[in-house]
Amino acid sequence: MAGMFMNDTLIASKELPKRLVAFGHAFRTEAGSSGSENRGIYRLHQFSKVELFAVTRADIDESNKMLDEIRELEEDLFTQLGLCFRVLDMPTEELGAPAYRKFDMEAWMPGLEKWGEISSCSSCTDYQARRLNIRHKEEYNQKGNLQFAHTLNGTACAVPRMIISILETFQNEDGSVTIPEVLRPYMMGMEAPIAFFYGDVTYLNT
Repeated sequence: MAGMFMNDTLIASKELPKRLVAFGHAFRTEAGSSGSENRGIYRLHQFSKVELFAVTRADIDESNKMLDEIRELEEDLFTQLGLCFRVLDMPTEELGAPAYRKFDMEAWMPGLEKWGEISSCSSCTDYQARRLNIRHKEEYNQKGNLQFAHTLNGTACAVPRMIISILETFQNEDGSVTIPEVLRPYMMGMEAPIAFFYGDVTYLNT
């Protein structure tokens, strides 16, 4: 989404912050490695996700506030789903080159018997903006006083990891899965619990 603002984009400061959300596909080369963590859908070559993106003024307090806003949105999503999760304020040695600060969200995954990353959010301050030439100033017709904007991003939902977290968190002793209450309005009239088998799906409530 940062590319939407590239090529000498000039934004009036009064129009900031800008918030965007998009659904798209990610492609990774890490799939196919050996080890139990890489079996199933935990690591895939291609997966779908919902991504959050924001642009703020070149003010560290404003971009820090926006990072907290994105983190709180993600926390609210996982709380409503009833997941057992934790938030990690990542140390500097775990940050990629663009990131000024990053939070990782991890859910407890009983099948792996460990915490697994389900989301993250980062502030890149002006790292991306300098390379994409995303700038802002008080007014379009004002001379000078151009500043590189701050950009932030977050993964609201990586679909395969979310499926793992929901199925493992809400699986019952008989193998059925209780659908989180917040998702039931979107289940086309189906009610929990649902029993999953290889092949056809059998619904315990029918």
